[in-house]
Amino acid sequence: MESPTTLLLTRSEVAGLLSMAECIAAVESVFKDYAEGLVPPPGLLGFHAPTGGFHLKVASTGQKRGFFAAKVNSNFPGNPKDHGLPTIQGVIALFDLECGRLLALMDSGGITALRTAAATGVAAKYLAREDAATAAICGCGVQGRLQLEAVHQVRPLTGVHCFDQDPSRADKFAREMGQKLGIPVRAAAQLATATMASDIIVTCTPARQHFLGPAQVRPGSFIAAVGADNPEKQEIDPALMGQATVVVDNLEQCRTIGDLHHAIEAGVMSAGQVAADLGGVVAGKHPGRRTREEIIVFDSTGTALQDVAAAAIVYQRALERPTGTVQLGA
Repeated sequence: MESPTTLLLTRSEVAGLLSMAECIAAVESVFKDYAEGLVPPPGLLGFHAPTGGFHLKVASTGQKRGFFAAKVNSNFPGNPKDHGLPTIQGVIALFDLECGRLLALMDSGGITALRTAAATGVAAKYLAREDAATAAICGCGVQGRLQLEAVHQVRPLTGVHCFDQDPSRADKFAREMGQKLGIPVRAAAQLATATMASDIIVTCTPARQHFLGPAQVRPGSFIAAVGADNPEKQEIDPALMGQATVVVDNLEQCRTIGDLHHAIEAGVMSAGQVAADLGGVVAGKHPGRRTREEIIVFDSTGTALQDVAAAAIVYQRALERPTGTVQLGA
């Protein structure tokens, strides 16, 4: 009998194994499976540190696909400036769901970034107007770039506006993404200039105080609120949450760590007023957009369902190519 092996995959190796289109399809599929009861609920454990935090997320793809993943990530927003390190660092352990064998250990940074953007792509596919053609990206870091790519995959854009508290970052984003996507991308000096000219709005910042409110959003907008992934972070004014149709990636997570959490604390809505979770929309159990004028907020906190779906593709592509270092089992 051959010794079991475990693949070890670095960040650069992972980056060459997962495309945005594949990731969007995988995330869409796993959300649908979850809504249909084919996948158990994901789990989350958080731990705070003085200048950042850690979380452990676990999920499986269910018996149909046969994978289990556990992701340990650190999130330290000051890393790029203070230490020359990525904000997010971590590892995903991928297991065979049937026998528990450790299949792979892979860097989680690229997967986390891509699967976060992929969820926005899925949400935009189902919740943005079909004729949506303009987007505003609020936060011009790595995640902002991926968010724009994901949106452009499902709603081909004719124009983009970008905003960042650091105008030089917005200018650089506009130059680079305009060249990469072949569409006009313009840096905005004011947030409202970007959002009021856009059908789709993505907020992907480390903000701890809401900055997007009702006066900065036009009727019919789709908003992907991506930045709030712990109880201290907030991007969306509770007043806007209370007025909008709210769709979540995972209700229990969003009521604890998302912008929904702040809206509930402010007393403008309850968890029971959430229209749907994304899986239910994908599976056809809940309606997506009902009117052209409806403002829809997708509260995206990031679930382990996305991690395991993306990690499974990375593992399968690594076997096909092959890629990665093979570590023999004991």
